[in-house]
Amino acid sequence: MFDLSAIQKAIHLEKVGGWLFSSFQHRDPLSESILELDRSSKNTRPWFYIVYPEGAPAKIVHTIERNILDALPGETFLYDSRDLLIQLFRRVVLPKTQRLACQFSPTLRVISFLDHGTALLLEECGFTLVSAATLLQRFRGTLTEEMVQSHQRASTQLYEIVKGTWNLICQQLSGGHPLYEGEVQQHILKELENRKLYTHSPPIVACGAHSGNPHYSPQGKGSLLELKQVIQLDLWAKEEGDFGTYADISWVGFTGTTPPPSLEDGFAILTEARDRTIYFIQQKLENKESVSGKEVDAFCRNFLKEAGYGQALKHRTGHGIDRELHGFGVNLDSVEFPDDRFLLEGSCFSIEPGLYFADYGMRTEVNAYVWKGQLHLSGPYRQTTLLTM
Repeated sequence: MFDLSAIQKAIHLEKVGGWLFSSFQHRDPLSESILELDRSSKNTRPWFYIVYPEGAPAKIVHTIERNILDALPGETFLYDSRDLLIQLFRRVVLPKTQRLACQFSPTLRVISFLDHGTALLLEECGFTLVSAATLLQRFRGTLTEEMVQSHQRASTQLYEIVKGTWNLICQQLSGGHPLYEGEVQQHILKELENRKLYTHSPPIVACGAHSGNPHYSPQGKGSLLELKQVIQLDLWAKEEGDFGTYADISWVGFTGTTPPPSLEDGFAILTEARDRTIYFIQQKLENKESVSGKEVDAFCRNFLKEAGYGQALKHRTGHGIDRELHGFGVNLDSVEFPDDRFLLEGSCFSIEPGLYFADYGMRTEVNAYVWKGQLHLSGPYRQTTLLTM
């Protein structure tokens, strides 16, 4: 259900004059999702919905699609020309606020839906445009108590699935039975289905050199699992329903009894980077210091560089998690899409440093969230040594 009060609360906390939502030919799925609009409706003309910190929102719609925002509260204003549209913005919106938050960011492309032409029109009208990134974080990228509980339940089940999946791999390979990446992937999907967990895409099961590709996905049966290989498992899922919140974990195994020293050494550094990052966040929160996703990623990245693994880094330390796997909350990122937003109360995110080489890769991933001013880790435990046979 569309929650106007929650949007207004976010606007008030961020001290902006208003939040602009708009779409044309359904090009802004984010605005339509937040406003819970029907994406199958006809949308041949731009519409605009402006929410203020208090009071009724304003709806500016084209006269031939005057009913497109009827499901939303607020006063409707009609336009049929560019000149009248500009007049409405200046006469209706500008007197209430000059500062508008919009769906754009110079670094966070996932929220950037405001087109440049509309931005120029709004600036022509006299508005100062600011990014809605933190508004989105407050409104969509932080968890409620019900979502925290759902996230924890999903996380616990994913850990159980990893344990069962590794047992399957060991049994099949120890018995000399052929087993393919795709078969392991299907086993995980079946487990998710049996547990009534939803995932928007299949898990990663990557053996050998494939584990060096962070987003590898087996085609069909994929490759045959062999002895003395690195196996990367990465799975994510959530409960269905309004409060369903994703959990996302990665584990690394070796299909043998004694991993090579270089593999064990690399994994030890990787888990140390993960655990030092967890402690870094914990200390910041305990000292009541603000900490951004950019700072956290830089801390983890610098540790791995100083340990001599800088060339093996391919991605950020973590991503926001909410109802979406890659959610609207803070990302632990200082390089790809630097995220200056702070870890707010209710923030949930992955901590997943990875190292990637020519013949294998490995990533250890846990989830964490900020609740009552403290950092909480999801799931019953974290991986400290390689899974082995």
